[in-house]
Amino acid sequence: MRSSLLIIGLACSVVATTPRAGAATLEGQEFEDGIRLAQHELRLNGLGVRKIFFIKAYVAGLYLNEKAATPAALVALPGPKRLQLRMLRGAGPDDFNSALVAGIRKNAGEAELLRLADRVSQLELTIKSIGLTVKGDVINLDYLPGLGTQLTINGTRQGQAIFGADFFTAILGIFVGDQPVDALLKKGLLGQ
Repeated sequence: MRSSLLIIGLACSVVATTPRAGAATLEGQEFEDGIRLAQHELRLNGLGVRKIFFIKAYVAGLYLNEKAATPAALVALPGPKRLQLRMLRGAGPDDFNSALVAGIRKNAGEAELLRLADRVSQLELTIKSIGLTVKGDVINLDYLPGLGTQLTINGTRQGQAIFGADFFTAILGIFVGDQPVDALLKKGLLGQ
């Protein structure tokens, strides 16, 4: 009897750790192949890891309504989009803000930065209000047409939506722009 229970227990643990069909796994983080956002079916375009020197900070996944292998194709796609970050370590709001703002500045022109200034400030205030993120947190940056960019952490909405497709394009530029935060992450998100 005891050996039967042990075998059943082992079988259950194997099933629980086996990745499901329709999911992609990177660094132990499982991403669904497809999600539903704003009444649209989105597909996983690609995955990548953000490394800072040899430290792995997060795994990112990009969801779109169809595959895009270039930044231009990605930006041209209509409809909702999701950039999902799965934290592999904790990070403070100052770290996030400095990385996001630096990434936007690297990839946007001077006129674009002026247009985005108030919205970048809005994002910075939202991130400061969140505080520390910890290993295991799931951060979604969703673009919802007609509403804007919405930030959620572990399924809880943070702050108000930030209007404009151009703002979400600037966020994407951090990851897949001409001067991305991490070249290997860019390739992964673009499915290359």
